[in-house]
Amino acid sequence: MPKEKTMQSEIGGYLSTLLRTHFGKGPTSVYVTIARPFIAIHLRGFLAPTERILVEQQEWKRVLETRDLLMNELKQEIKLNLWKIAELDVKEVYADWHLEQKTGMIFVVLNEEEEQKAWQWPEDVDEEDLYRQVKIGSIEAQKEPEETYIYWLNDRTVLIRRFGILLQLEKELIKNGFEEQLKIAKRPVEYTVVAESNIQQSLKRNILETFVDWNFEKDIGYMILVLESLEKQQK
Repeated sequence: MPKEKTMQSEIGGYLSTLLRTHFGKGPTSVYVTIARPFIAIHLRGFLAPTERILVEQQEWKRVLETRDLLMNELKQEIKLNLWKIAELDVKEVYADWHLEQKTGMIFVVLNEEEEQKAWQWPEDVDEEDLYRQVKIGSIEAQKEPEETYIYWLNDRTVLIRRFGILLQLEKELIKNGFEEQLKIAKRPVEYTVVAESNIQQSLKRNILETFVDWNFEKDIGYMILVLESLEKQQK
């Protein structure tokens, strides 16, 4: 198994090439975080020229729909190649994009049991309060999750995984083939809830970006918060 830094570099290089091949332009930078069983790949400077024109014409929904369709086609390829690169057994692949900021997040869940270890939390963050604020935000956006788990992947990346969050109406929309439309409608709602909630105060760090995606079949929602470093925040 390659060392972690080598693995990060190889994963970043592979995904840059993959996106360049299929989108016509790759990201200007890729930051890979590995905290098994999760891998978060943060992309910057990623917007193809044709996409830029569509975004300028307020046709961002078309861009998001196209990206989602293409990513669905690429998931099996990503799973296969991450196994070839680093023997990573990928269970699920998720993605979200901020077109105006030209950023994105590809998020991978490995087919591994979570290690029986305590995920390290910053000493200045009240774990109970953060869970409470996430619960409040979830209720405002949809309903109280049946289960919520929060993981600090590193000092600037927080993963929130919620089970049992779909309303009955949403389940019916999914059954009737409106999964993509539901995703596009839910994303800005989740962003707004995070922006207007006390989650940032509870984190004691500025939230720079919020990325979300779902496994509707299993009724699981993922949210990744990208935080400002404490060094920059304190300047």
